[in-house]
Parts: sequence; structure tokens; C-alpha cells
Amino acid sequence: MSSSRVANFGAGPSALPESVLLEAAQGLLNFENTGIGIAEISHRSKEFNAYINATAALIREQLSVPSTHEILFMQGGGTGQFSAVVLNMLARHRLLHPDLREDERVLDYVISGSWSKAAFGEAQRLAAGATVRIAADSRAHSRDGKSFDGVPPHTGYTFSPRPALIYYCENETVSGTQFSGSADAGDPNSFPYHLLPEGEHGLLPLVADYSSSFMSRPIPRLADHAIIYAGAQKNIGPAGVSIVIVRKDCVVDVDAALRVGGYPVPVSLAYAPYAKQDSMPNTPCVLAVYITGLVLKRNKALGGVAYYEEVNRRKMEKVYRVLGEGEARGVYEAKVRKGQGSWMNVTFGIRGEGAEKRFLEGAERRGLKGLKGHRSVGGMRASLYNAVTEEWVDQLVAYMRDFIEQETSAPVIAEA
Repeated sequence: MSSSRVANFGAGPSALPESVLLEAAQGLLNFENTGIGIAEISHRSKEFNAYINATAALIREQLSVPSTHEILFMQGGGTGQFSAVVLNMLARHRLLHPDLREDERVLDYVISGSWSKAAFGEAQRLAAGATVRIAADSRAHSRDGKSFDGVPPHTGYTFSPRPALIYYCENETVSGTQFSGSADAGDPNSFPYHLLPEGEHGLLPLVADYSSSFMSRPIPRLADHAIIYAGAQKNIGPAGVSIVIVRKDCVVDVDAALRVGGYPVPVSLAYAPYAKQDSMPNTPCVLAVYITGLVLKRNKALGGVAYYEEVNRRKMEKVYRVLGEGEARGVYEAKVRKGQGSWMNVTFGIRGEGAEKRFLEGAERRGLKGLKGHRSVGGMRASLYNAVTEEWVDQLVAYMRDFIEQETSAPVIAEA
């Protein structure tokens, strides 16, 4: 590791493997032996066209994405997909049910944190008469009745019988809550797949935001999802590109939906042009796609998602263990209920006047960066994305233990 680089626990854009950054630096000068840098080459060149398709193939291989689903590279981040999923899924529903009244089209949202709440708000803006409803809200089951401190219990869900869309966010970056990686109905912290309504022709309209946990561990029941999307800037690349895994029946002709009473969909948000043109109806973010491809090649060499699931589990367990030690001694305060905390974003508070400032200053001196919590909730947040090494996590854990001792030791009284 370069001596000038520090341990980056920032929530995103996040750390990238140093070996990838070094390789990308060479690609800025000479991409695939073309003599042209990646930031200069035409996205219509045969070299880049082959590269973007190979990058999609790496995602398909490592996540076992079935042939029923397309893999698209889009722009606009997760916020862009808040809009895209509503517009495309409503267009699909209008084509399937052109005679329904608009208020009979229902969009179900599971609210488990800031980002699913924001997605719900965007759906309300764009629904154009369709009914947007909350199928579950974790705040109703929180300790204070208003915080996002866990995921909803299975008893807290009421799904519509035939919705146009069912939306959830698998990992909430701000609050640090996450559904377990299990599809087992007996796991109370899992997403309740067993409670979902029967989809038309067996096809569920299930949409998931995986932005901050993508490629960190396997995705339960991936094939049953209509859409899974993720911004690259947490686990597999820099900001600028979003990966969208979309089932082919959800890649619809939005203009045909317009002709049966639908609403216009911007070309940049419609899935069909991306599916038909190898994700290039316009110029993609070539540099972000390039670095994403480098990360995925490295992932494959290391063992893919199975490798990262094992490493990420160890990292997460180490941090939650020391957090529990600090709680027992009155130094740290967990923000999330046990068993519902994120593998990727560990949030916690620090008790005592001025303690958070002391913690951050001490971390800075040790080269531990990006630990300040989101401005909307405060506290601390340690993001443990794929490129955050176990060595960095061990340094953080050692510091957290030292801080416990510092905060609980008796003050030294100076002699007169």
C-alpha cells in the first residue's frame, strides 16, 4: 500500500483497490493497446464495444444473472432510477391493463430508511394518478416510533394483491440498516419474499435498490426480481455509472404505452433503448465503465461474490464486536437493533460531551478517514465496502478499543 494513502471509510464515492487505480492510470494513456486513452476513445470503437459487453458478462457470471434479464449501464445514479423504475413499470402495467383506471394502478413501497423514503417521494411525484402506498414502514416498529433503527417485522407488511411495482431498498446507507442475506421465511430480519403476492404469469413486479451492497454478497432470489439497480460508486467503481439488471418483460415500448393513455418517458430513462443498443443510445460514462470492468476482473480472480461475502462477514463482525464492547462500558451507542445492522455501513453514536470530536480527531491522527455520520442523523459511520481492506478494519477496531480505554480511564489529577 502506498504510504501516502489512508484508510478510507467514506460512504461513497468509496475506496477502490490500489491495483485497479494503477491499472486505470495506464488506461488513461493507452486503452487496450489502441494508443488512445480511455477518456479519449470513441464509445463506438470496436475495442470499447467489446469492453462494455465483457463487463456486463462479468456481472452476469459473478451474480448468476439468468438469461431472462438484461444488464444495462445507465447514468443518473440511484436517484435517476427512482424515476426510471416508476416510469417503466407503469408503462408496462398500462400495456398489460390498458382499460384500468389510473387510481387502480398501485405501487407498493417498503420504507426502511432515507433512500427508500426518497424513492417513495419520487413515485408520488411521477405516479400521474396511480396509487402510491406504503406496504411497510420500519419507523412504526422503532424504539421511538420515528427512527429508522431496523427493518420492518414480517407482521408489518401489507402488500397489494396485484401491484404494478413493489419497491424496497436492501441496504440503507444513512441509517445503517439492512435486510439479512437470507430468503428464509423463518429469518425475521429477511425481506419477506414468502408474503409477496403472486405475480401475473408468475412474474413479480419486484424492484430493489442494491446501490450500497451490490457484489458484496449474493442476492437472494435474484431471478424473481423485475429490476435490481445499483450505483457503481460503493463497491465496484467510481461515480458516474449505474448498473441495472432488468427482466426482459419489463423492457417495454414506452411510446406504445403513451398511445394507450400513458405518459411520456424521457429516452434517457427508458430501458428499451439501452437494451437494444448495448447500453449506448448516447455516450456512456466510458471511464466509469472502464474502472468498473477492472474491479470486476479483479473480483473474479479473487473468487467473486463468494470471496467477498466471507471477507465482508469477518470485517462486519469485528466492528460490531468492538461496538458491543464499547456499549457495555458506556462509550458507544448502537444506532440499529441487533441483527438488523448493515454489513456495509456501521452506524453508531459516542456518549459524552465532546466525545465525537475527540473520536474523529484521534481517527484522523491515525489515518482513518471518512468516519463522520451522515449530516441528517449525525454520529459515526464506518463504511466497509469491498475495497476497504481487512487491514484497514483491524486498524479501526484497534483504535476503537483504545478509545474505549481513553474514555473510561480515571482522569489524572495534577499534584499541587
